[in-house]
Amino acid sequence: MRAAFITLWSAVVLVKLVVAARLPLFVDEAFYWQEGRHLAWAYSDLPGLTAWTIRLGGTLFGDGVLAARSLFLLVSALLPWLVVAITRRQFDERQAWTAGCAALVLPLFGMIGVMALPDVLMALATLLALDALTRMFRGVTHANAVQLAFALAIGALSHYRFIAAIGAGFVALLLIARGRELLRDPRLIIAIAFGAAAWMPLLAWNIENAEAGLRFQLVDRHPWALHPDGVAFLGIQAALVTPLLFVALLWAAWKFHRADDPALRLLALSGAIVIVGFFGLGFFADTERVSFHWPLPGYVALLPLLPAAIAGWPRAVRVATWSLAAVGLVAVLGYHVAVSTPELRARAAALKWYPSNFAGWDVLADEVRRARAGLPADTRLLADNFKIGAELGFALGETDIPVLDHPLNRAHGRAPQLQLWGLEVTSREALAGKPLLLVVGTSDVPYRDLLARYHALCRLLGPLPAPRVLNVDHGRQRFLLLAWPEGLPHAPKAGEEERACVTPAMAWIDTPPSGGAVSGDFEVAGWAFKDGVGLAKVEVLVDGRPAAVAEYGLASPGTATYWKISTDPRHPAVGFRAKLEAGTIPTGRRWLGLRLHGADGSVEDWSEVPIRVDAAD
Repeated sequence: MRAAFITLWSAVVLVKLVVAARLPLFVDEAFYWQEGRHLAWAYSDLPGLTAWTIRLGGTLFGDGVLAARSLFLLVSALLPWLVVAITRRQFDERQAWTAGCAALVLPLFGMIGVMALPDVLMALATLLALDALTRMFRGVTHANAVQLAFALAIGALSHYRFIAAIGAGFVALLLIARGRELLRDPRLIIAIAFGAAAWMPLLAWNIENAEAGLRFQLVDRHPWALHPDGVAFLGIQAALVTPLLFVALLWAAWKFHRADDPALRLLALSGAIVIVGFFGLGFFADTERVSFHWPLPGYVALLPLLPAAIAGWPRAVRVATWSLAAVGLVAVLGYHVAVSTPELRARAAALKWYPSNFAGWDVLADEVRRARAGLPADTRLLADNFKIGAELGFALGETDIPVLDHPLNRAHGRAPQLQLWGLEVTSREALAGKPLLLVVGTSDVPYRDLLARYHALCRLLGPLPAPRVLNVDHGRQRFLLLAWPEGLPHAPKAGEEERACVTPAMAWIDTPPSGGAVSGDFEVAGWAFKDGVGLAKVEVLVDGRPAAVAEYGLASPGTATYWKISTDPRHPAVGFRAKLEAGTIPTGRRWLGLRLHGADGSVEDWSEVPIRVDAAD
């Protein structure tokens, strides 16, 4: 098994290295990178260690995505060896290497390190703490106490969520007679005190900033009302851990939760408490942001128990368990490979699970460089939200791109940090006096709220100039570059803001529906408008090329009814219709789009939808 582990470990580490080098920076990683360029003990969204680690990786290995992730990859490569060490002490050599293999193929655990996220550091803290505690059951030493203190400090400096692992371990110790004895040992008490002291920077930050971080993590982001979404936890975890391995880990917790060996009980109880605790929390907590990885410390604790727990299973079931887990790991890594491949991302543009947080940032950075080349040298770059600001900052090497007040900043707990850095812009006066280039992400707000967002920009900046449109992956990621080469115009007089507001165009294709099939002659119909000035013409595009000029100005009273704040002067005559003839469009999957010509001379390409063109009968 040792040879199998080393072979598998080498292959997984190599693949992760390749994936990490290719995978675009995730938006959270970009913000952590930005935090690393403003070193502090703690930030609004998490303690400082993740940002420090990214900064150190960049210092050691230079700029770039792989440098930012380098130390996380290194730590993740060490974690399976820690699992082996813990298992070897409790079981035999063969089971130790088997547990190491399980750590490598467990998808949630095997993939960490590919991205620079705090889960890597929390996994390290969890394993170091469990290793120290299981050693202490055999005899407390100063070395064990130092290791535990170090582990607790790493966890405290990684994320608020590590408190769940601490709580689970503490409860598990209380449930074990030998654990209660350990809790009275002065060396353990000192280690716990050291770990508690590591929370002080985060507590100090919250005290100084009106508990903004604590309120976001514990109050603002959670509904704290019973909802049924928690049921999905079982299906999601079974899919991500792989069903048989998920059952096997739960079985390991059950089998050893009353074991005579206190170390085995500690592993079983602490792992089970974390998993069951997050399952229960799922019925009350946030379901809008990614949370599938939260139970990872629980699985980490159970990995050393896994080989012994399933040793008595039929061989066919064990083979199926390992095989399915390996397939799961390949699928997870394959997903990241697909995300890092522009052609595959573009093909997934119409799917619900399109990876928007990975997509389009390098293309956007190139477009910003081109736009800047045609603007005055002192043009100020402004981002619509923290995602754009952080990603552009990383790509352009600029750490202080100002950001507008945006719902995303608050929804992700980043607004207080931007305010502390002096980077959140809330007034027109803060932007006056210099040329300006604003980058807006139209896909960063729900479509139903997009027009309201445009109007909010109008109130802050005045009428919006003709946008430079960047459609990434058929417009699934859509950015607008708005330039004021002469600086912002004078603000409209009070009461005239809405009437003076000129916005980018809005549109929708009603027929054919997205993903629908057409054959022979077919009609393209929908609506389009542009507040403030209206539209002069609508063209229909197929695969980015003009296919027809639509009849525009048809009655569409429902459009004005829905978009109540719209000020397009042509309402309700904002409908369009075009006929595309058979034989002019090649068969197969095609992308249907619009080119919207504003009465002010602006030209905007709208997002595309996929259709299937079948041969005419």
